[in-house]
Parts: sequence; structure tokens; C-alpha cells
Amino acid sequence: MKEVWIVDDDDEMGHAIGLMLKLLDYVPRNFSSPRPAAQALLAGQRPDLLILDINMPEVTGLDMLEFLRRRKEWKDLPIIMLTSEAADVMVEKALQMGADSYAMKPVTIEELEKAMSQAFYKHIVK
Repeated sequence: MKEVWIVDDDDEMGHAIGLMLKLLDYVPRNFSSPRPAAQALLAGQRPDLLILDINMPEVTGLDMLEFLRRRKEWKDLPIIMLTSEAADVMVEKALQMGADSYAMKPVTIEELEKAMSQAFYKHIVK
């Protein structure tokens, strides 16, 4: 089974997404901030897909996205940005920075599945 990491400072949202992922036959792993997720990556662990909340204190999802896309070992990691902001500007910025897809909070299982399909597809055709 594919492992999906969820990085979201909202524990309830992370738990809800984790339950949706289990229903879609993925193995979720939750992180409440980017730092422990980055430490796990630097230690050699790697998910099949990463879901990043954009708005988090201290280190944002955009900060982590930039960190990942600047390193060749993670350029091919499918990344979905999760946001509660309806502003197209933020979503567009994330996509320009290298995000493969995005989902709006609160996300439904159908929206999550669609965003995941888009993210995986982008890395199949590259």
C-alpha cells in the first residue's frame, strides 16, 4: 500500500484526512508541523505522496514546498497543497512553486481522491 504523509497543524483535519486515506486504501502518517516531516525525509524516509497545509505557524506549507522542490531527491515527490483560503492567488503561487495539485478545506473524499489522481498523474507523464 502507498503511504501518504499529511502535514497539518490542525489535528482534527489531519485525522479526518487520514480516515479518508484509509478508506481509499492508503496508509496515512500525520505530522502536526513541517519540521518532523522534514526530519523524517532527511533521515531517509519517503512517502508516496505528501499533503501540505499552506497556513501553519513558524514554517508554512509553502516554505516546505520550496525546501522540497529545491532538492533533486524530492523533485519527483507528488505534493498536494491543502488550503482554507479561497484566494486563487495563494493556490496559483503554490502551483508555480511546484505543487502538483491542491484541495480546499474542508475537503471531501471525492475532492481528495481527484487531487491525488492529478498529483500522481503529473509524475507519471514527466
